[in-house]
Amino acid sequence: MFTNPEEAGAVRSVNGLSEEEKNAIHSFLQGAVYCWCNNNRNKWFSMRDFMGGANFYWEGTPLIALYEMYKDETAAGQAAGRLLKFVINKDKRNFETKKEELIRKYKWIGDEI
Repeated sequence: MFTNPEEAGAVRSVNGLSEEEKNAIHSFLQGAVYCWCNNNRNKWFSMRDFMGGANFYWEGTPLIALYEMYKDETAAGQAAGRLLKFVINKDKRNFETKKEELIRKYKWIGDEI
């Protein structure tokens, strides 16, 4: 959940995916968030850290459904970002969020432990 929901803004859905596809993507992203928080405590992250740059190859991940649906890297990346925001909003841990240019970033604040 967000510690600063006014900064987070609305959590929007992604249309066109089956519930099975959404659930698979949510689980995949939740795992990525847990891994990031375990290995990068107090560091900001975005969807690009999980599936951008050197990790651009979505084949073999549930996120490929987004690319196949949009047929456009930018649109698929934006949709993936919306799904990441949904996952973080539902997480039991507390996260800060901020927007830098066009990128939404998150940071686990770790106050639950």
